[in-house]
Amino acid sequence: MKIVQLTPGSGDNFYCENCLRDNLLVQALRRVGHEAIILPMYLLPKLEETGKGNKAPVFFGGINVYLEQKFKFFRKNRGWLDRWLNARWLLNGAARMAGMTDSAELAETTLSMLRGEEGRQAKELDKLIDWLVSEQGCDVVCLNNALLMGVARRIRREVKAPVVCLLQDEDEFLEDLPEPLHGQCRREMIERGKEIDRFVAVSHYYQQTMQDYLELDGRQVTCIYNGLLVDEYQPSAAPPPTPTIGFLARMYPKKGLDLLAEAFVKLKQNDKLSAARLRLAGGRMSCDKSYVEGIRNKLEGAGVIDDVEFLPSFEREERLAFLQSLTVLSVPSRRGESSGFNTLEALACGVPVVQPATGVFPETLALCGGGVLIEEPVTAEKLAEALEPLLLDGRRARQLGMQGRKGVLEKFNIADTARNMILVFEQAITNYKPGFPR
Repeated sequence: MKIVQLTPGSGDNFYCENCLRDNLLVQALRRVGHEAIILPMYLLPKLEETGKGNKAPVFFGGINVYLEQKFKFFRKNRGWLDRWLNARWLLNGAARMAGMTDSAELAETTLSMLRGEEGRQAKELDKLIDWLVSEQGCDVVCLNNALLMGVARRIRREVKAPVVCLLQDEDEFLEDLPEPLHGQCRREMIERGKEIDRFVAVSHYYQQTMQDYLELDGRQVTCIYNGLLVDEYQPSAAPPPTPTIGFLARMYPKKGLDLLAEAFVKLKQNDKLSAARLRLAGGRMSCDKSYVEGIRNKLEGAGVIDDVEFLPSFEREERLAFLQSLTVLSVPSRRGESSGFNTLEALACGVPVVQPATGVFPETLALCGGGVLIEEPVTAEKLAEALEPLLLDGRRARQLGMQGRKGVLEKFNIADTARNMILVFEQAITNYKPGFPR
C-alpha cells in the first residue's frame, strides 16, 4: 500500500505530539512492508519527524502561505520566487518567528486554507496535486489534523485516492480564534468534513469532542490510540537520588507551567523536600518568551531558581534521558488534552504522572494506572498536595510508575496502532468512490 502522510512541521521550536505521532506511525507502516512517506508542510521538519531518506519537498511553505494571504501578487505561480521563499535558511528564520502573527490573521489564513481550491493558497494546492500525480499517485492520503481538510476535494478528484483524517488537538488552536472567524472556520470544517472518507481520533474522549464539533456521523469516526516504539523506553536503574519533578510540553499558559512552578515553591517549604528539583523541557515559541521569563523571575524571587533547570533540547535521546531522571512528571494543562503523548512517554519509562482529571487523562490512567488525577479546578495547592507523597516516598513513586509502564507496553504499542490504521486505510480504499464519500 502506498500511503502519503501530510504533516505540518513544528519548526523545531517545541515538543510537537502530532509530529512525533506521524513519524512513529510512518516508520511502523514501513516496517511491515508498506510504502509510507511524510510530506512536510509549512516549516522544515526534523529527521525525527520525517525519517531518514525522506526527500519530499516542503508544501505550503510558511512564507509563501503568509504572503499569498496578504498580497495578490504572490497568488500566481512564480516558480523561481516560490522556490526561493522555500529556501531552507528562510524557512528556518520563519520558524524562529513562528507565533508572532496575531489570532485574527491566523484565523483568516486558517479559513483560507480550509477553503482549499477556493482559498488564497490555491496555487500551493496545485503544487501538491501535481507532485502527487507525478509520483504515480498513492493509495491513500492521511491528514495530520482536520485543519488540513481543504486539500481533500482535489486529492479525491484528481489523485483518485481516499482521504483519511486524524483528529488530535485541533480544539487547542480553534478555541483562540476570534469571532466571527471562528464560526466561519467551524462551518467550513463541517462542510469539508463531508469529503473525508474516514476520521481517526486518538482517544474516546476526543472522538466524542470532535464528533460534536464537526457534526459527524459516529460511524465515520474510529478511535485508535497513539503508540510508542516501546523497546526504546526503559526505566532508570534506580529512582533518582534527589526528588525531581518534570514538565514536558510547550511552555505556554495552556499547559499550566506557572501552576507547576507555584506548586514547586510550596513544596520547597517542606524541610524534607528542601533539595527537590524541577526540570522543564519542551521548548517554546517566540510569543511565549515573556510568559517563561515571568515564571523564571517568580522562581528567582522565591529563592528556588538554583534548583530549577530549563532544558534546551527535547530530541529523542535527550528526552528519554530526561524522563529517566524524574521522580514524577506533571503537565497541569488548563484544557482537555486529546492524547497526552508526554504522559505515555513518562509511564513507558516507569515514571508516574500527576495530571488533571480532564480530557484523555482519566481514560489513559484507567487503562494503564501509573498516576494520580487532580479534580478540577486545578490549583497550585492541589498540585503540591498530590505531588508531595510521591516525592517523599521514592519507592511508592517507583511502584506506581512501573504499574503504568506495564499498561503502556500492553496497550500503547505503535505496532498495534499501525495494524489498526492499516485496517482503516484498507476500508477507505475498498469503499472509495468518486465524489463526496458521504
